[in-house]
Amino acid sequence: MTMIHVDRDRCVGAGMCALTAPGVFTQDDDGFSEVIPGREDGAGDPMVKEAVRACPVRAITTVARP
Repeated sequence: MTMIHVDRDRCVGAGMCALTAPGVFTQDDDGFSEVIPGREDGAGDPMVKEAVRACPVRAITTVARP
């Protein structure tokens, strides 16, 4: 299982993750990215890896969990 994390200290609100994988990422009222509650494992979305790559400040990480 993979867990997704958005580093809110690094996020600049570019929104590339929400555009790339809208079923997993959203933006809060201030425009910063966050993982949709219940989707922390990526919900099987094949675009999560692309969303991680698309982040211009590398604020998104994935960690493999056993």
